[in-house]
Amino acid sequence: MVLFHINFNIVFSLLAILVGQLVQNVHGSRVLELSDRFIDIKQDGQWYLMFYAPWCAHCKRTEPIWGHVAQSLVNTNIRVGKIDCSRFPAAAQHFKVQAYPTIMFIKGEQEYIYSGDRVREDMLAFAYRMMGPPVQLVTQIDSFDMLKSQNDLFFTYVGQRNNSLWNKFYQTAEHFQPHAFFYATHRELATPHFQIDTLPTVLVYKESNHYHFPLSSDFHLVEDEFLNETLFNWVNEERFTAFPKVTRSNIFQISQTQKYLVLAVVEENKLNEIASHELEFRDMIEVIIRQKYDKYHQKFQFGWIGTPDIAHSIVMDQLATPHLIVLNTSTYEHYIPDDEPERLTGDAIELFLNNIHHEKVRSYGGNSIPVRIYRTYFETKRFLVDMWRGNPILTSVLFGLPLGFLSLIIYSIFCADILDADEEDEDDVHEKNE
Repeated sequence: MVLFHINFNIVFSLLAILVGQLVQNVHGSRVLELSDRFIDIKQDGQWYLMFYAPWCAHCKRTEPIWGHVAQSLVNTNIRVGKIDCSRFPAAAQHFKVQAYPTIMFIKGEQEYIYSGDRVREDMLAFAYRMMGPPVQLVTQIDSFDMLKSQNDLFFTYVGQRNNSLWNKFYQTAEHFQPHAFFYATHRELATPHFQIDTLPTVLVYKESNHYHFPLSSDFHLVEDEFLNETLFNWVNEERFTAFPKVTRSNIFQISQTQKYLVLAVVEENKLNEIASHELEFRDMIEVIIRQKYDKYHQKFQFGWIGTPDIAHSIVMDQLATPHLIVLNTSTYEHYIPDDEPERLTGDAIELFLNNIHHEKVRSYGGNSIPVRIYRTYFETKRFLVDMWRGNPILTSVLFGLPLGFLSLIIYSIFCADILDADEEDEDDVHEKNE
């Protein structure tokens, strides 16, 4: 009886622990574990999903951040979930998942892939943009104070919403909704915050300043196609701050501006800290665009890189930090100043940029076939080196086994010919002896 009593207590203790863990998981995680049955219910509401694989290192790093995102969205209409594509490949195939993790916002038949950095603030901003209509109406005079405090950049339409400019603004907002906030309001609500001379107008608020879309008073006489193109290009050019951080996630979007991309290359450590001399160099580049924004904004997009690997991929070589490179986003050519980075001054950089604009500086790279071949070689070599440094044993296994099997196959082929030849020679000698 004593033995039974002890086992009975152990069973109850284990049950209590399991129930406690279950309750903790239910209340501690707001992320829904979904299967391929989600395909049948995807039109029910708004979904924010992460498609992942358990073996993916990037997925493991993103998972805790994804949990914080789900917790922040718990009081909204957005349901946050994740799908294990290794268990449910039908879901991955249906949503055309090509990389892990893939983060997607789904509402109805519309699917939007998140292409920003995997940080909580950026992923939340993407969800807030996508949960509403492409253009959100501002109906209170103090709303812009809140918008300015929460966003460094947003677009606003001011005026009556019954003309061609409004129609083109809404169409443009539909396209760029994953990347920026768009609002509409009346003049009496906008004038306390922005200078409004004519109506209607479109403006962008960017880092405590605002800039108007250049529009003539007879815009209604302009062809719709031309107006749509010019407004689209203007929004595309203005949707970045003056000096953003350039990462592998956003460099493609920034390159869509078709401007020269001026990059200050520095190196951050694991704590996102930058050495003092590199920080001074980065600040010097930033001062140029801040002080002479009107001069350079039309042709140049400034930014800074905290991961030198991106710069290595651009120049296809190792680049010391700090450094300065300028990328022509139309031709993929790049420019590097002749002077050492430590000797560069503000005046020297301005002269360098002016010479690039007037095509007086030698360019490197490009998009020709030989350059593409060399770029493929460089990226492959760098990938293998990084893989070897990260895990030499795994690299040896992955590449050693196939090479070993290939060697055995080649050896068996040639050895078989040699053995056959030896057997024939022995037969000939045996016949002669007979």
